Amino acid sequence: MITPFQGMIAEYERAQIAERCRRGKRHRAKAGLINVLSAAPYGYRYIKKTEAAQAYYAVVESEAEVVRQAFGLYTVEGLSIRKIVRALNEQQVPTRSKKGGWIHATVWGMLKNSAYQGRAYFGKTEPAPPTQRLTRTARLKGPYAKRSPSKRKRPRQEWIEIAVPALVSPETFTLAQERLQRNQQLSARRTKEPSVLQGLLVCAQCGYALYRMSGARRGGPRYRYYRCSGSDHHRLQGRVCQARPAPVDQLDQLVWEQVWQLLNQPELIQGEIERRLQEYRQSSPVEQRKEKVSQEVVRIEQQTDKLLDAYQEGLLDLAELRRRAPELKKRQLTLKKELESLNLQAVEHNRLVEMNVSMERFMDQLRNSAQKLDVEQKQRIVRLLVREVVVGSDTVTIHHSIPLSQHLNGQNVPGYRLCTRRGHG
Repeated sequence: MITPFQGMIAEYERAQIAERCRRGKRHRAKAGLINVLSAAPYGYRYIKKTEAAQAYYAVVESEAEVVRQAFGLYTVEGLSIRKIVRALNEQQVPTRSKKGGWIHATVWGMLKNSAYQGRAYFGKTEPAPPTQRLTRTARLKGPYAKRSPSKRKRPRQEWIEIAVPALVSPETFTLAQERLQRNQQLSARRTKEPSVLQGLLVCAQCGYALYRMSGARRGGPRYRYYRCSGSDHHRLQGRVCQARPAPVDQLDQLVWEQVWQLLNQPELIQGEIERRLQEYRQSSPVEQRKEKVSQEVVRIEQQTDKLLDAYQEGLLDLAELRRRAPELKKRQLTLKKELESLNLQAVEHNRLVEMNVSMERFMDQLRNSAQKLDVEQKQRIVRLLVREVVVGSDTVTIHHSIPLSQHLNGQNVPGYRLCTRRGHG
């Protein structure tokens, strides 16, 4: 009779110890201590805690140079991850273990690791029920059969940030993430012959993407066409779209001619830029508003400090402090958000001015080399100027975009679709 009670108490104590460990780790992570993180990534060395100092990451300069080289090859020179792996192996750069060569997954994880921009995160994942199907052998072994642990991502707002030494700039890291996301959308995968519109086509009837297929008629030449994913029975457990396939050559040529006409008429892009600049000038003066908001933020911070000083001196009771402090805090957060928005508008204005100056020179260079462009170069130009192409039963709608930089001075600059005023195509 005592044995079940002992087992019940042991289970309760086990759950209590696990919960205390979890809360202790989160508390130390919020305090900025790195000993709650996993092993130090490539480029760092973990220094244990001593009586005089907390644990920290020390930069290994020989490995840090490899990290900077990988980010530079990916963001500046535009090399693929596999080409970076080949370059590192050709240079005989040693890995962390010094037992084997570089592989694709290692470099991919390096480019995704936010610690290299100086921001490590704790609590990005949490345990989850196993997703693997329970086999007969596992069932016979009982509920404690050893299975691969399953994890799921936590929401981004629940991650706890911990500062570590940065090896690359935030702008470089942001550019690498943008390119990784873009490559995931436009990955060539098993493509042997590229096409201009690959990865940009959307079906107007069902909203699914169009993929490229090829085949050969009996006794005839090989043909290629774009097919809607919604028209496949095996993909969606039933056909949801009746769209007809579109020939690759005809659709690529049609869209490229439209893009080329746009490039030959830069006044359309310049007119759109001028319209936005005019709206910027007609709006309230941003610089004056930024100065006023900054002064207001400083004034509220001073008021908060005065309230704390008055409470410490005994001139203000706790109830009055609790009543007045949240209002000042709420006002301060509102002003900071407005200040971030004003800084973003200023960055956008500067990018539009720079682009308006360099647009004509870019057009001249492109016209001179237009006759020598191959399919891959056309594809790069189309992906730069086209957001998506919506294919209908009898229409093709091209959504252009102005290629603004998404990473300027550490701030995210939104992109816009290229369009004129409302009511005009």
